[in-house]
Amino acid sequence: MTFAAYIELARVPHWIKNILVLPGILIALMMGLPLPEGFFPDLAAGFLAVGCAASANYVINEWLDAPYDQYHPLKKDRPSVTGRVSRNGVYLEYALLAAGSVLLASLVNRVFLYNILWLLLMGVVYNVRPLRTKEKPFFDVLTESINNIIRFMLGWSMVTALYLPSSSILISYWMGGAFLMAVKRLAEYRFIGDAETAGLYRRSFRYYTEEKLLVSSLFYAMMSLFFWGVFLVKYKIEFVLSVPFFALLFCWYLTLGLRQDSVAQRPEGLYKEYGLFLYCVFIGVLLFSLTFSESDLLRVFLRTDLIATE
Repeated sequence: MTFAAYIELARVPHWIKNILVLPGILIALMMGLPLPEGFFPDLAAGFLAVGCAASANYVINEWLDAPYDQYHPLKKDRPSVTGRVSRNGVYLEYALLAAGSVLLASLVNRVFLYNILWLLLMGVVYNVRPLRTKEKPFFDVLTESINNIIRFMLGWSMVTALYLPSSSILISYWMGGAFLMAVKRLAEYRFIGDAETAGLYRRSFRYYTEEKLLVSSLFYAMMSLFFWGVFLVKYKIEFVLSVPFFALLFCWYLTLGLRQDSVAQRPEGLYKEYGLFLYCVFIGVLLFSLTFSESDLLRVFLRTDLIATE
């Protein structure tokens, strides 16, 4: 048992996923909300709080998954599986990380704090019995991707604690996360290559098939784009220009997920897919540009009058 093993348990490199907080900030600014006083110190404290909360969830996740990770070709070497950490040490690390995240969140505002508590709660719901939704097909994907909603809310609440975002953008973000998680499950299932072993590693795999995972991922992608469309029609019609680019992004990511030993199993390493990474940067720049632009030409999509033929 070494200190390095506990550092590995916290999965700090996975903090890259917290970039999903940024769209909440961007959309809040697009809605005309001003940056609050002391925003940048709050931004620093907020990102540290999110990182600590995510690491707390990773710690409890890895400890409780140890009996099952031994059946995974790669995860069998994790510290909790190989006995490099102790029960008391894991619980202490979880408590310190959770407490640190709550303390940092309290420096931002009360809504941000509530969302950090929600993020920690979802870690319990996902990993700890009797709920442990990660073992229930479809619920595993839907509950884990709720973290997308929470991350969006965390970004939004850094800008304002007085208003809540539109439900349409939250559902779109949720379904986008569900798509990513379904493709991750599909990639894992294909990588293991044996249904019986896959079922020992993850109980939900006893019900899943490649077909079910593929079809569900397409459903989540369509729902995400649908609610994105609802949002943009209500609030920012200029975002309609982003729809085909998001559709291509979903297709590109699904293609990655269908590869053997796909990087979709390890989303924290997606930045190494340089083409996809640059494309995501392009979409980010596009959305940022559209956020602060207006086009009378696109208002045609908002017209409700009939088009006369004579």
